[in-house]
Amino acid sequence: MCGIVGYIGKRDVAPLLLEGLQRLEYRGYDSAGIVVSSPKTAGLKMVKAKGRVRDLEAKVPARFKGTTGIAHTRWATHGAPSDVNAHPHMSADDKVAVVHNGIIDNAADLRRKLEADGVEFLSETDTEVLTHLIARSEAETLEEKVRAALHLVEGTYGIAVMHADFPDRIVVARNGSPVVLGIGEKEMFVASDIAALVTHTRQIVTLDDGEMATLKADDFRTYTTEGTRTTAEPTTVEWEAASYDMGGHDTYMHKEIHEQAEAVDRVLRGRIDDRFATVHLGGINLDAREARAVRRVKILGCGTSYHAGMIGAQMIEELARIPADAEPASEFRYRNAVVDPDTLYIAVSQSGETYDVLAAVQELKRKGARVLGVVNVVGSAIAREADGGIYVHAGPEVCVVSTKCFTNTTVAFALLALHLGRIRDLSVRDGKRIIEGLRRLPAQISEIMKQEEEIKELAKSYADARSMLFIGRVRGYPVAREASLKLKEVSYIHAEAYPASELKHGPLALIESALPTVAIVPDDDLLEKNRAAMEEIKARSGKILAVAHQEQEKADQTIVVPKNEDELDPILMGIPLQLLSYHTALALGRDIDKPRNLAKSVTVE
Repeated sequence: MCGIVGYIGKRDVAPLLLEGLQRLEYRGYDSAGIVVSSPKTAGLKMVKAKGRVRDLEAKVPARFKGTTGIAHTRWATHGAPSDVNAHPHMSADDKVAVVHNGIIDNAADLRRKLEADGVEFLSETDTEVLTHLIARSEAETLEEKVRAALHLVEGTYGIAVMHADFPDRIVVARNGSPVVLGIGEKEMFVASDIAALVTHTRQIVTLDDGEMATLKADDFRTYTTEGTRTTAEPTTVEWEAASYDMGGHDTYMHKEIHEQAEAVDRVLRGRIDDRFATVHLGGINLDAREARAVRRVKILGCGTSYHAGMIGAQMIEELARIPADAEPASEFRYRNAVVDPDTLYIAVSQSGETYDVLAAVQELKRKGARVLGVVNVVGSAIAREADGGIYVHAGPEVCVVSTKCFTNTTVAFALLALHLGRIRDLSVRDGKRIIEGLRRLPAQISEIMKQEEEIKELAKSYADARSMLFIGRVRGYPVAREASLKLKEVSYIHAEAYPASELKHGPLALIESALPTVAIVPDDDLLEKNRAAMEEIKARSGKILAVAHQEQEKADQTIVVPKNEDELDPILMGIPLQLLSYHTALALGRDIDKPRNLAKSVTVE
């Protein structure tokens, strides 16, 4: 699971590929490599390095020239990070080079067969199997060699292939892992993410699963893995290269936290219908009659998207009065769930490519379910597979840990809940109340950002904690879950989230002065219950940081958050805790944008 970038044209390819890898480094960053070729020189030239892209760049010689190349930055799935396990992988005769995202499920069986035929493997990776299969194919064209190899493998892949005997082309293929073509002027690009392309072109083609492409400097063609030609029309990407820059911030995470007011304004723009106290969501492809027939909503996501789905389920139940719940897609797809025709399924993914979510969508579609997608990336796999959906319009999110996309996803769920509610039993008065609350969100987010210096000082006092407990009830519990995840991801401090009502059923045994608790305390009908939970913690010498709408007497410190409508309060209450996680990680000297062991777009199981 990693980042791919490739180019064929007339430019000096190595600097271009290294720049692309820098833009993709958030996808995987334990090793990197590059292969180039040129019509003027025979063969392929390769450099690989364990570590970051800067480590690879330091190893690339000055005369590493070429006009065609593929490159890769890796997040390990098979084999520890090392020079030899880094991609690209070359065949024994140095003629074939492959970069690969995904996992070959039957790699071990194929490896044994190849070794029995005398093939010597250099790496521990599954990708090297694919390289040898292509190299050993007796097919006449590179396209046929790749196709024959792919017919032998099981699993997921996004690949780019070069061959010394076919220096005029790069062949790429996709099954479960994204591959995007960039269309230039007498030059072509390929990448696993448009972030690597937008500096050079905004004309892209996104391959579907089971689709391949041949790139030449002045042309491209697409076809299935069975050889049938397909028609691919380029589309124009929404975001420019500047959207992927830090914009004066020290990290992408800091930039993206501060972009949330603007991002929320963007997801609301053009969707509010004041006349009928509702919203326009034409993309969900669900008319009023179909919406009224929905008897249950099931939301599927992973990690942060799952937590956004938990908030979304609560809003749908409260505003639309439809039973709703959220479940990790990675669990749902393996438990042979009963698929009800009256249930609306919603798949949530920042990238739109999260493999566990995509696999769940495909299984649901196979069983005849109606599936909506809530994604950030236009044209992504989940967006294409779903029957309809909502784009959250958060803009490019580069930091591995999600902040603005989480917030925009929760707002998108608020829009959906309002839409379904007004079709059903939500009054005009309540519809207007929610709309006014939504409109207040951007200014309230900006108000929270003004507390950053205070939160930074708070973070310093928690940086030496070995573990932290996050608690909340009902609306506050998903906020606690997400805040706990953020702290773990970016600071490496162990954190656990628990319903505040469950403290007395076990977790109180952990409470002591060395275990700080973060309590989510909205000013709603459970305020006194939450205060009682804090009382229980204080009675056991626990330290408490409250996130609340007013100062909390039982807390040691309180972060005061602006009050919105009760149903929308969770959207705001997690934002100061993003800042807390960020500044805690900063105080600990963590690599904030690239946390250890994690990658942005999880396209493997």
